[in-house]
Amino acid sequence: MTPVGTAPELADRVLGGWLGRISGNMLGKPVEQGDLWTRDRIDRYLRQAAALPLTDYLPAPADESDGFELRPEWRQCVRGRIHGSCRDDDVDYAILGLDLLETHGFGFSTEQVGDLWLLRLPYLQTYTAERAAYRNLANGLKPPLTATYDNPYQEWIGALIRADIYGWTCPGVPRRAASLARRDAVLSHTGNGVYGAMWAAALISAAFTAPTVRHAVDQALTVIPAGSRLARTVRRVVSLHDTRMTWEDTLTTVSEETTGLGWIHTIPNAAVLTAGLLYGDGDFTRTITLTVRGGLDTDSNGATAGSVAGVLTGADAIPTQWKEPLEDTVRSAVFGFDRMRISELAERTVQLADTDA
Repeated sequence: MTPVGTAPELADRVLGGWLGRISGNMLGKPVEQGDLWTRDRIDRYLRQAAALPLTDYLPAPADESDGFELRPEWRQCVRGRIHGSCRDDDVDYAILGLDLLETHGFGFSTEQVGDLWLLRLPYLQTYTAERAAYRNLANGLKPPLTATYDNPYQEWIGALIRADIYGWTCPGVPRRAASLARRDAVLSHTGNGVYGAMWAAALISAAFTAPTVRHAVDQALTVIPAGSRLARTVRRVVSLHDTRMTWEDTLTTVSEETTGLGWIHTIPNAAVLTAGLLYGDGDFTRTITLTVRGGLDTDSNGATAGSVAGVLTGADAIPTQWKEPLEDTVRSAVFGFDRMRISELAERTVQLADTDA
């Protein structure tokens, strides 16, 4: 028996995680520029398109000159135009992490993570902390110097988006998932950047066995230092939710308390993600749409929220409007921009899943 019941159930939940990550990423990608696409701006765009409440991928702009400038990739990411998932780093790292575990197993080293980056990942498809670490690797530096030398992005969200594979392969064992995520994260991040990866991996792992999303959030908090700013921020969102404050007021309150950190920093994005999960309350569509409407790093947050929600519900229960446009395909920079089958990636993940940890 696996921690989630039967082997078919585990397979369905892992596929749900992959589909959730990819669809959540595609949902948020057109508005991924948190300094421009604020929460208010996103909702004004949706209101103008008569798309609130949001229940599907973002609508195409009615007029490209109407002042709502989406990211250049929007034509491949809006409803009615999606034919498979386009390439994105939020998905690249999940595929790269799968390759890492298949190549080196659960005993991989941080140095081996770096070696695989140099071998598989094009430099120009890395950003912020990952690009700084990549450059440091190419110049001969070793971890942990790769994370600290000339890297002003050490607490940004990059390590968090790399964590899903460790949650998917350690179902119901959040502490083990967090340990693996930490070993990966320290290549490029420090402090709350590392804690973000540990927290996300534990959150996804816990979703396999937690009776509710709130239980998963509570379990994930146990793997990071209670006094860290990340833990304090997540607890703050939980406490506001417990008072029955509205989603909008919760995000406004926490945004004021995290002002100045920037839209790609781990802390404010973890707040948006936590709010999306709690107010989504296990409903897949509500979870990813609230998370993306929260703004900041919309595609990364949508991807992680989708991964958690997809594990909670399983692939079969994800509504059709999210799954069908993906056509079971995703493009990745990891293997020469080839198209890959999502179902195959999920099957490979299940083969690695450590259900006896």
